[in-house]
Amino acid sequence: MMHFHYSHGYLQTAMTEVSVVYSDKHLLLVNKPEGLLSVPGRGPDKKDCVVSRLQADYPTVRIVHRLDCATSGLMILALNSEVHRELSRQFHDREVQKHYIACVAGEMASSSGSVSAPLICDWPNRPRQIVHSEGKPALTHYECLAREAGTSRVELKPVTGRSHQLRVHMQSIGHPILGDQLYASGPAREASQRLLLHASYLAVRHPVTNQQIEFYLDAPF
Repeated sequence: MMHFHYSHGYLQTAMTEVSVVYSDKHLLLVNKPEGLLSVPGRGPDKKDCVVSRLQADYPTVRIVHRLDCATSGLMILALNSEVHRELSRQFHDREVQKHYIACVAGEMASSSGSVSAPLICDWPNRPRQIVHSEGKPALTHYECLAREAGTSRVELKPVTGRSHQLRVHMQSIGHPILGDQLYASGPAREASQRLLLHASYLAVRHPVTNQQIEFYLDAPF
């Protein structure tokens, strides 16, 4: 197994750039800064994104999965169609392990637990998602790492990958993520200028070497 760990000090110099934390002939692992789109949005003002910034040095780069614009952390990208196909399959078949670090409002009563709540787009207020009985199944495991001054630091482990899943699930149990402009309100929303959600761990099977590779990227908050 290949194991990579990047520290907080590394991140301090990389919060406005897409930093490549691992590369080979087949794939890239990058640190996406908060506030940057994963792929281009609609309109000329939304062309700047992870993919567009990487294309100059990696013209064949292909998106495999996305992080919310407001979320920072690890993303994996493919450098050819075969690798893209296999990585996409691993994500689809839920073979990829993803962990996130978040700071949430309130001191969590339980040290660990799960949120199983189906999600659907709130069309009049898109891109907001809501918990709804007719939504798609969504499951998140969580572990409380620390409690301090009315907040909690948690590790989130999504089993499914629904849009805004972690943000809605935390809000649905009364612990919205700090700085969340869509799902938090009042002091929780104003507590941070950025969303305190970071993709900190990613484990996949390398499509070419078949070796398990895992990456840790410390949260910048």
